[in-house]
Amino acid sequence: MIKVLVIGAGAVGAFYGSLLAQAGAEVSVVCRSDYDQVKQHDFIINSQALGRWNFTPAQVLKNVADFKGTPDYILLCTKVIPALDRVALIRPAVGRNTAIVFIQNGVEIEQEMLNAFPHNELISGLAFICCNRTGPGEILHLAYGRLALGNLPNGISRKTVQLCELFNQSGIDCGAVDNIVTGRWQKCVWNAPFNPLSVLSGGLLTLDILQTQEFFVRSIMQEICDIAAASGHPLPADIVNINIENTYAMPPYKTSMLLDYESGQPMETEAILGNALRAAQRLGVAAPHLESVYALMKLRELRLGS
Repeated sequence: MIKVLVIGAGAVGAFYGSLLAQAGAEVSVVCRSDYDQVKQHDFIINSQALGRWNFTPAQVLKNVADFKGTPDYILLCTKVIPALDRVALIRPAVGRNTAIVFIQNGVEIEQEMLNAFPHNELISGLAFICCNRTGPGEILHLAYGRLALGNLPNGISRKTVQLCELFNQSGIDCGAVDNIVTGRWQKCVWNAPFNPLSVLSGGLLTLDILQTQEFFVRSIMQEICDIAAASGHPLPADIVNINIENTYAMPPYKTSMLLDYESGQPMETEAILGNALRAAQRLGVAAPHLESVYALMKLRELRLGS
């Protein structure tokens, strides 16, 4: 049986972990804040597309080092924030044949992992999903759910194909992508405007932001496209329009960054905005809208004491 260890079993980690369990994998989780609830009562997943179910992990752990056995896959689904050392977090559970999968937001977040685990398969994952944690051990899946997985620095391995097959068996579309780094920039096109603007607007939902500030949203999206192209990852010409259309079509949504801000948690400002902006500066790409939003977010972070 395929053994999977999910590290960071919040909304995204618990949802995708539960799907792998439904597909027949032995799935264990590391969850700190919800540990007691999940240990006693499991996860409750409520999906508007797939129904409602309980997810009983094989092992529920507070610490990675407590995992018994060696996982075939580690699914790292934590936030990418400066205070969290991803390498140190997962190292105790990494075995010789463990494939390390990180389903996380942000651009230019790969090199740290490549340097730390040169002899393990590294699989970068992108989740295109509306999914929130609504209470201890309770996950609400609102819309979408598609996954893209690809090896680093590029290519598609047998283990990546195997993981895609498991997800597809569970009812979620999961595709293997030859150049996943390009996919990261593609996802950033949506994340770069909507995540920070939801915070800076005082808590507006995605639809409210788009209906009143579509031009501003488009400007940020285009700057991400310009940076991606300069870094060797040109994106489809219609990607801005597609993102705008999809956002109008999806349910009004509270972004993950807004949920973090409202709960006083650190936000992924650096992974999503800071890294993109530093790439722009390195490559000589003008990004005035992105620059302004990043500066405002850094001021907002002072309120959190981040």
